[in-house]
Amino acid sequence: MAPKTHSPGRLIAIDGSRGADLARSADRLATALRAQGVEAVISRWDASGLFGELAQASERTSASPRTLSLVYAADLAFRLRWEIRTALAAGAVVIAAPYVETAVTFGTGCGLPEQWLRELLRFAPQPDVQCAARERKRDRGWKPRLDRGYPEYCAALFAPSSPRLVSRTARAAMIAALAAPRGRRVYELSGSGVDTAAKAIIRSRPAASSPGSSRPRSARR
Repeated sequence: MAPKTHSPGRLIAIDGSRGADLARSADRLATALRAQGVEAVISRWDASGLFGELAQASERTSASPRTLSLVYAADLAFRLRWEIRTALAAGAVVIAAPYVETAVTFGTGCGLPEQWLRELLRFAPQPDVQCAARERKRDRGWKPRLDRGYPEYCAALFAPSSPRLVSRTARAAMIAALAAPRGRRVYELSGSGVDTAAKAIIRSRPAASSPGSSRPRSARR
């Protein structure tokens, strides 16, 4: 992962194994920050539209985990260029949901080398605060859905002969990996975790940051 760039804003990563939980956690954290007068915007996956185009082109034929990881990297590069860096430069708190760990933990669960995945995504700056989404329905695998999160999308494009890639065991392993320490604290956004994470984000902001900073047009609430 690339070193953190100097910016008046703050980059918050939220990663998770299920699209609905990830979106809900991002919304809750953004609401908690805004209640404290902090400008918070959310960068969501497929901002580039690449996944939508791939789904149309594939016509539900199978895609490999490696191909989907490459598309994820391209989409993240788009988000960084057109959403995340612009909002950070304007002094906003940017919640990237999902970010790097979602792609890495899901990819490793599909049999891809972790080192290859991290090299692929090394251009992404290190977040200031790392969070894990509140996970619901933990005892279930992924439903193949093109309109949900990254894992569900992948499940829709995987070959029918690969049920292990979408099993509840695979999802449980991903949840455990997302919550595991990686040399820094991971804030789990369940219960009081949202407030704890919000306080940590506010404490990390430069004193000169203004809560009323204007929101860039490219950022999304």
